[in-house]
Order: sequence, then structure tokens, then C-alpha cells
Amino acid sequence: MTPAGMTWLLCVALVLPSPASRAGRVPANGITIAYESFGAADRETVLLIAGSGMQLTGWPRELCHELVERGYRVVVFDNRDIGLSTKFEDAGIPDFAAVAKAAAEGRPAPLPYTLYDMAADAVGLLEALGIKQAHIAGVSMGGMIAQIVATDYPQRTLSLTTMMASDGKPGLPIIAKPERLPQIPPPGPDAGRQAYIDYQVKMRLAIAGPKYVPNEQDLIRRISRDVERSFCIPCEARQSAASLFGALEDRRAKLATIRVPTVVVHGDEDPLVPVEAGRDVAAHIPAAELRIIPGMGHDIPQALVTTVADAISAAASRGGRKRP
Repeated sequence: MTPAGMTWLLCVALVLPSPASRAGRVPANGITIAYESFGAADRETVLLIAGSGMQLTGWPRELCHELVERGYRVVVFDNRDIGLSTKFEDAGIPDFAAVAKAAAEGRPAPLPYTLYDMAADAVGLLEALGIKQAHIAGVSMGGMIAQIVATDYPQRTLSLTTMMASDGKPGLPIIAKPERLPQIPPPGPDAGRQAYIDYQVKMRLAIAGPKYVPNEQDLIRRISRDVERSFCIPCEARQSAASLFGALEDRRAKLATIRVPTVVVHGDEDPLVPVEAGRDVAAHIPAAELRIIPGMGHDIPQALVTTVADAISAAASRGGRKRP
């Protein structure tokens, strides 16, 4: 499996209508960010940062509702180059080999943006929405971005929940269990929508934990919904290249500077990011709590929404005022 196989590490989610949600687009960090907000604006905010190729619709609405029920405001958004946020279409297709080589040699990424730019986007969104501080939570690539927000913008961070993410520890495999993934190449930049949907179904079935295999028809419906909202294979490739560079950058010394309550979540059946990476993240953040979820893969299955909400609220309850 080549690094390009990380291009589409999407989280499985079931999206339900929510009359309480508010959506919009705002200028942030020199680009436009599409977002959706749940819950009252005067509550402490949980900012959910998505993974590579994942639109804001990828977050389970049940997770957002669960956190609102626990007394929080929840904000989800499209990272740059995905969904309805600003795209970098002139940047073309990234050279994954060159990205890996630059990371190994400690050189700047040959990319139009990095995870540090995406962290600045997240903070810019908070600024645009008038949110001074937030509980930061991210999944996969979003977990690495969340780590960067906590290290580089501590004044903005009330707590941290990093899920299915690495800290760049040298020696860990890029793909934890490549034998579990579809042994077919991902669709090229000019592939049609149906080819993309077919590949995504295979990939998402492969990255799910064996105890939480999603229904294939549900997957087709969810992926088709997201494709109708936005469809850009080169955009996902650029995000994945930024994620690859981030996964190869050793951030452990920076993690040691984090002083906010932190919970680290990882599935023991994650075939993409090694569970050892999650353990190492927790080991380098002072007083971090590690939660290894039995049977969980590289997604948030419906059956584990409450488990994930428990982890986020555990960090948040220690990093802000007590929930009612």
C-alpha cells in the first residue's frame, strides 16, 4: 500500500436533520470556511476537526446532539480544500514521494498548505464566530490538527481530545495493517463519481472495526450524499499529502508543552493509524488519559457515539466549568 492509499481516510457517519443547527460560511485565515453550529451560542464550545477528505457532514449528528444534551455548543466545519470551504484547485496533484522525502530530510513540505495552516484555519473560524476559547477535538488528520491547535494556540484551548491520530514518532508504520485494506488503486483525479463511490464503499468497509461493520447500503447513501454536496478527488489528495507530511513530523516535544486536560482515543482494531501511535501521544502529553476502545477501527460507528462523547466530555468537564 503506497502513501496515496491514505488519500481517503473518511469517517463513517449517519446524518440526521437538526432544526437547532445553524450553518454558514465565514472568512477565516485568508480563506472561506463553511461551518455548522449546534446548541446555544452562550455555552462552552466543542470544536470538532475532521479527518482527511472528510466533510463536516461526516460527523455523526448523534454525536453533535449528544454533546449538546450534555450542555455544550458544537461547531463542525469543512477544512480547507474540501466540502464548501475554499479549494486550492490550481495546486494540482501532490507528489507523495516528494512529500515523504521532504519530511525525512526535515525540509519544508512541497505542498500548498500544511496541518499548521489548517490549525490556523480552525482558530480563525473561532475568531470569526466570536469564540475566545474552545474544547478542541479531532479525528485522524483532524486529531493531528487538534494537537497543533493545543500546542500553538494554548490561549484558545480549554481541553483536547485527539482521536485515531499520531504524533510523528519515528519508526511507526504509515499504515498499520495494509493487508486489511482493498488491494486496488484509488480512483485517479479524473475518475467519475460512481468509481469514486465504489472505491469509498470498499475502503470504509475495510477500515471499520470487525465488531462494527457498517451496512453497505447505508454507506452508499452517505457517500452519495457527500458527493452531491461536493466532489473533488485532487482536493482529497492534497489533504492526504498534508496529513502524510504531518504523520512523518515528530511533534512529541511540542506535545510535552500541553497543559490542558487531554483524552486520547484509539481503536485497538485501527488498520490505518497504529494503536501504538495513540499510546505514544498519550505518553507525551502531561497527565493525558488514554482510552483504547475494543473493536473500534478507523471510524466512529453508530454503536460507539456515546463512547466518543464520553471521551470528549471527560476532557471538557476538566477543562471548563462544570456541566449541569
